Amino acid sequence: MMRRVAVRACGLWLIVAVVSPAWAGDQASAPDAATLALPATPLPFSEFASAPARERFIALQAEARAGDLPDPSDLAEQRRFYQRYNDTRLAEVRRAYDAEVRETTLGGVPVHVVTPRGHRETKGGRVLVNLHGGAFMWGAGSGALVEAIPVAVVSGIPVVTVDYRLAPEHPYPAAVDDVESVYRALLKEHRADDIGLYGCSAGGMLAAQAVARFLTQALPAPGAVATLCGTGLPFSGDTLTLGQIATASAPMKQSDLQRLPYLRTARLDDPIAFPGNDAALLARFPPTLLMAGSRDFSVSSLTTMHRRLLGAGVDADLVVFDGLWHAFLVFPDLPESKEAYTLIARFFDRHLGEAHR
Repeated sequence: MMRRVAVRACGLWLIVAVVSPAWAGDQASAPDAATLALPATPLPFSEFASAPARERFIALQAEARAGDLPDPSDLAEQRRFYQRYNDTRLAEVRRAYDAEVRETTLGGVPVHVVTPRGHRETKGGRVLVNLHGGAFMWGAGSGALVEAIPVAVVSGIPVVTVDYRLAPEHPYPAAVDDVESVYRALLKEHRADDIGLYGCSAGGMLAAQAVARFLTQALPAPGAVATLCGTGLPFSGDTLTLGQIATASAPMKQSDLQRLPYLRTARLDDPIAFPGNDAALLARFPPTLLMAGSRDFSVSSLTTMHRRLLGAGVDADLVVFDGLWHAFLVFPDLPESKEAYTLIARFFDRHLGEAHR
């Protein structure tokens, strides 16, 4: 039986037709000998995941079945939908984490500076740069603060979250240009090894792109980078199918995500757009943290990037939360999100300023 479902990818709901409940069992024969037709198999929720994560997963599945989703062909509607969604997440974050937020510009780019309440600001010192998710098409403002506030409070390090230009109005490399401008401005007051860079989903991909840009522009590398639920490789591999099935979503192809408006001007052989394909460039990367949930379509890209970083001699950590989905960190009430914030904070605390200790 065919039905239309919402597939969430990089914060983007795609409406596609799939066969339910055992989409693979009724498909035609595999197109080649290495392609398997998967049998209908119940997938219990992971016993390693928390009870709150299980409850949230059930709620997300119910929301998807209800179909109260934006029209994927209407960008304005999608942006309104995700603004409301991110506003709701931000209210949850504000209740749990106390921080001061101010708007300013760095290098001509609008940013929010998030400072833990009571933190004594000094010139220089350690600072984190956050690059928000949202398919490169939304997520500025409340979406960025959802990612920035918990990490700032848990780490005790101020976070500058960048409101980079969005696609489709500004495709690649506009966002990379904006991050470079902010980074150059920060270098006037901070040592490079005191600056950490991180992002989630589209922001994870952008963080890797930004590091690659810095290196090719002969800028000093930041002290460390965290690419969460996205990294310096195209989304591809087994989890485009397995991760999607594990969230009752339709399998995807690499081409589905490469049609994102931001990436339409990026070539697969561009080492800035996809630095994970350039071994020489990877060898110059700073210590890197990669993180996702096991039911995230990005996991194959993250694990492959991790292997390539290790092969290039880079200090790289990989953390996968069993049973969790794409960008689960935006739900601050989950024990796994709290654990993730702590791991991110410890990672940056361990590596920032390392060369000057």
